[in-house]
Amino acid sequence: MCGRYTLTSSPEAIRALFGYAEQPNFPSRYNIAPTQPIAVVRVVDGKRQFALLRWGLLPSWVKDPKTFSLIINARGEGAAAKPAFRVAMKRRRCLIPADGFYEWKAGVPRKQPYYIHAKSAKPLAFAGLWETWTGPNGEELDTAVIVTTSANATLAPIHDRMPVIIPPDEFDRWLGKGDFESSVDAALAQTLIRPAPDELLKAYPVSIDVNRVANDNPKLLELFTGPLGGEPGLPPIRKRAKAPKREKPKKNDGQGVLF
Repeated sequence: MCGRYTLTSSPEAIRALFGYAEQPNFPSRYNIAPTQPIAVVRVVDGKRQFALLRWGLLPSWVKDPKTFSLIINARGEGAAAKPAFRVAMKRRRCLIPADGFYEWKAGVPRKQPYYIHAKSAKPLAFAGLWETWTGPNGEELDTAVIVTTSANATLAPIHDRMPVIIPPDEFDRWLGKGDFESSVDAALAQTLIRPAPDELLKAYPVSIDVNRVANDNPKLLELFTGPLGGEPGLPPIRKRAKAPKREKPKKNDGQGVLF
């Protein structure tokens, strides 16, 4: 699974890697979270296009978004057969630029977050799917989801899933032609749903400050050197003490008191 990630490379570097014509100017992000606008690259009229979409897929057939669960990841192995992803796998695949992502390793008394990025420090391209939802009043909302697969040897000790990472020489295969009927392209794209090479990525522990969405700064990427979640010496989680109950004032019987 992938629930948080970063995009810290300059807009110029991302544009050069993904080859779109637009010249967007976006700030560095160190803690991108679901429901937020995310950068994606998709094919429109045969050309690569930069766009901002909401992270959390909303299929076109959904009648009431309030009753539909938020989908931030799509399991790549079965995406082509799932109603929520079937059409997008054929016609609306995209790339999601990133510099790294966070994953949490289970532990007691808490989970330990790790940051994962390319050993080369170069940007990554997550495999994504997108959809356009149209509301009853004609309003439109473009949304996206990150495609995941089983973890490679680097990620397996931390979590059993990871984002599908598309190498630059396979961008065209994943994006396809953008045609309405592209089932052949979808079959080729399916072959790219696999774990990243073991030597591609590096993982290291970071502070639990990343757990809070409001935290979005470079300090989140610093190596955490304290006791890790599940290791001896980790201080227990302190529970907030309950405020003492106030005693109700005694009823004045008119005789007065000394104490």
